[in-house]
Amino acid sequence: MPVLLPTSRSRGRTSAERAKATGHAVIIAGAGPTGLMLAAELALAQIDVAVVEQRASQDLVGTRAGGLHARSIEILDQRGGAGRFLREGQIVQLAGFAWTRLDISDLPTRHPYGLALRQSHIERILADWVAELAVPIYRNREVAGFVQDETGVDVTLSGGGTLRANYLVGCDGGRSLVRRTAGIDFAGSDPTLSNLMAEVEMREEPEFGLRHDALGFHGLSKMESGRVLIVVTEATRERSGEPTLRDLSEALAAVYGTDFGVHSPAWISRFTDAARQAASYRRGRVLLAGDAAHIHHSVGGQGLNTGLQDAINLGWKLAQVVKGISPDSLLDTYHTERHPVAARVLRNTRAQIALLRRADDGLIAAREIISELLAMDEPRKRFGAMMSGLDIRYDLGEGHALLGRRMPDLDLMVEGQPRRLFSLLHDARDLLLNFGKRGGIDIAPWADRIAVVDADHNDAWELPAIGEVAAPKAVLVRPDGHVAWVGNENRCGLAEALTKWFGPGGA
Repeated sequence: MPVLLPTSRSRGRTSAERAKATGHAVIIAGAGPTGLMLAAELALAQIDVAVVEQRASQDLVGTRAGGLHARSIEILDQRGGAGRFLREGQIVQLAGFAWTRLDISDLPTRHPYGLALRQSHIERILADWVAELAVPIYRNREVAGFVQDETGVDVTLSGGGTLRANYLVGCDGGRSLVRRTAGIDFAGSDPTLSNLMAEVEMREEPEFGLRHDALGFHGLSKMESGRVLIVVTEATRERSGEPTLRDLSEALAAVYGTDFGVHSPAWISRFTDAARQAASYRRGRVLLAGDAAHIHHSVGGQGLNTGLQDAINLGWKLAQVVKGISPDSLLDTYHTERHPVAARVLRNTRAQIALLRRADDGLIAAREIISELLAMDEPRKRFGAMMSGLDIRYDLGEGHALLGRRMPDLDLMVEGQPRRLFSLLHDARDLLLNFGKRGGIDIAPWADRIAVVDADHNDAWELPAIGEVAAPKAVLVRPDGHVAWVGNENRCGLAEALTKWFGPGGA
């Protein structure tokens, strides 16, 4: 079987990359949003990464995810790329719970909103970014199988050919071949409902808006193009496979008594409320991210966003392991941190479906009570922070309220010049912020990998769903924007945190 040679790259190769001249340090299966985000993160860290993608181009038929939540916009801002997306999308209050809108405009973030932007556009922008970073994509190919050993993974591609990699990451969707081949259990619940979603034309004026009935929930909305976006619950779950225009017509007629003369579908898709999560996000040199690691109903719009945040958490860790900076065990923290996040997403998605799926008196009353509750400030802020991803905290132990949470994008003064904190994370480097005595922190053994910045910040420190917190003297920020250590004058625990997250100090 022939070996595929990697395409040329504009970046210089490390000795580790040269040793793998017939492959790549990391291979990513799937060029969806998660795979592309991970590829960009690894390329920024100077890792030889390649993507295997079944599609001939980045074109995506139909619509899937509909936008970016606040935390996803933040992580793109951390890399200096949020503007690419903001220019093409529409700023809206996107967060919601069981169709109750959650206004997050008063939450402490530079992006207190969501961005309405279809997945096809999100993928195109990410693909352009990945191309600028000279990441090769093997198109018209799929990962057909793999065998891993102590030193790497041999990946077999559809149509023939193999690639060798240090690590393989499955970002290949809910039916992930990578996950199945790795033997990782995908536990969860089977579907209890089936929805059709489509973009169509109609000969008759439809009844725009949302509705509930004995079948479930439905919605018709007019698009800027004049076409109609449909979400309708099917009367039966017996159908499977690719949906047809006839399926859509019958589903509309069952709900509205007419199909409104539906015709000329741009696309039709079928999705369910199946909720499953990989038992482990890692097996040896194989890892999972995005839908390959977790699936759930689209209500709440958290799927794509959770995948992007998986990529940000995994990327810098995988880069450090590949470079030999950190031990392989650092990759175990990817599962430890991200598995609970997705488990919570599955939980709140199930809760929303339970509230929405029928229109009996009890559920109508429950929805009304939930809506009243979420109109109150504290519940609104708490659920708004949860649904937008702003309240995520990794369990890094007890201590300051910042520990494990996303670092706020503070307005700083650095060497007499105003700087946004996120601008210091653009190159995905580890960051130690010193707000105390200048030159008071000595991290010489880690000086080759940690940027120390003496800064001033005179305003209050505030976290979503938490409120104001005590101003720290120093903060260690990981490349994913989460706080790994919070210190005072005695720097207690700093060396341990640096070793844990960024490897043993050098000579």
